[in-house]
Amino acid sequence: MSLITTSLLFFTALLSGWSAFLFERKNKHVLKLLLAFSGAYLFAICVLHLIPEIYMSGNSEIGIYILTGFFLQIFLEFFSEGIEHGHVHVHASSEHNFPIAIMLSLCIHSFLEGMPLAKLDSGSYHSLLVGIILHNIPVALALTTMMIESNVARKSIFTMLVIFAAMAPLGAYCSQAISTNLFNNISVYFDKIIAVVIGIFLHISTTILFESSENHRFNLLKFATILVGALTAWLFHF
Repeated sequence: MSLITTSLLFFTALLSGWSAFLFERKNKHVLKLLLAFSGAYLFAICVLHLIPEIYMSGNSEIGIYILTGFFLQIFLEFFSEGIEHGHVHVHASSEHNFPIAIMLSLCIHSFLEGMPLAKLDSGSYHSLLVGIILHNIPVALALTTMMIESNVARKSIFTMLVIFAAMAPLGAYCSQAISTNLFNNISVYFDKIIAVVIGIFLHISTTILFESSENHRFNLLKFATILVGALTAWLFHF
């Protein structure tokens, strides 16, 4: 993975999170639209790029691992409280009792999210990279907003953001090491690892899309945003 890719993954998450200090909650409507776009984009790249590519491995049981990833994300959200799709829950916290379970769950999610970047072809690679960046922007904003409203000190917020921003690049580098056989024969499990990540993406994206229609009311702007997100992923298919 190139230094440019690493920098894009790291600094977009870090700077997006830090921008919450500038906009505070005034960006709530924009955040929802960005979530809708990223959810549609992630769902579309799963359908158009990742799932077809993973089934080319010829493993008839790959669907089991996709389901495993789907339910793994449900489990993680018991601890993260749904911050992956923009939920912000205020905790009566200080820098000394920040809810570590949320941070740990979010880091596991982001680490796994970066793993497919090591082995995909160029078209899928770039579409997934954009998807991860688009997804991590609202997640970083939601994480920072939650910490601000929970009275976490700025120094601790910056530390947490650096840790979160580093997770996707670390996942990609770990996956790259696996795919190049640096860990003996573990590379034979690479397709199964990617399938788990696809399951996570499917859960995240569908949850975002279902939540985009508030009270099941039609919203033309959100619908258009979702269509643009899916169309953008489709354009990467060529």
